[in-house]
Amino acid sequence: MAVRVLIADDQAVVRAGFAAIVDAEPDLSVVGEAGDGATAVALAAEVRPDVVLMDIRMPGMDGLTATRLIIDGAGAARVLVLTTFDLDAYVFEALRVGASGFLLKDSEADGLLSAIRVVASGEGVLAPTVTRRLISTFAHGAPAPPGATGALDRLTPREWEVLLLVASGLTNAEIGERLGVSVGTVKTHVNALLRKLGLRDRVQATILAYDTGLIRPRTTPTA
Repeated sequence: MAVRVLIADDQAVVRAGFAAIVDAEPDLSVVGEAGDGATAVALAAEVRPDVVLMDIRMPGMDGLTATRLIIDGAGAARVLVLTTFDLDAYVFEALRVGASGFLLKDSEADGLLSAIRVVASGEGVLAPTVTRRLISTFAHGAPAPPGATGALDRLTPREWEVLLLVASGLTNAEIGERLGVSVGTVKTHVNALLRKLGLRDRVQATILAYDTGLIRPRTTPTA
């Protein structure tokens, strides 16, 4: 069954471009387009997409509010935020309210398609060259997810190690290479620590690691 995608962006040309790229793939299908946040929320409830591509700055209801409402809604849609580099603060807040990651609007087509598939599969999308700067700049000092801090004591030593590597931006393959274990074993550890911490995906795990001081932000972020 094809992954159902809803595209929310106030620029018709951008929506059309994304739609053409997505619909050209046999395993992906665009089920709706919205030019503002309110329409995106209404369409998400109506067409039940698997993934919402969400712009931040839109007229009326912005993408941040729309993301919160979609995540809080009854559907199982996951939100992939579309952004430009000067919207870091808004993107971080979108991640905090439940978005599964973000993508730069000028990303290559392959990057867009890969991100949609990753998010649809239940993973979070962390673009290493941008996300580390984003989290380093905005995460420190923000409150950790309710209940997650105390649950850290329930992690095994290996789960602690995996959490720190996830928060450092490593992929499952890179973590497996670092620890000398298979990717399947890494996925098992990641799923276990997410379950124990009551977190949705590795994006929230990364935020938690910075919130609680397990990973320290850089003083001078670099791209």
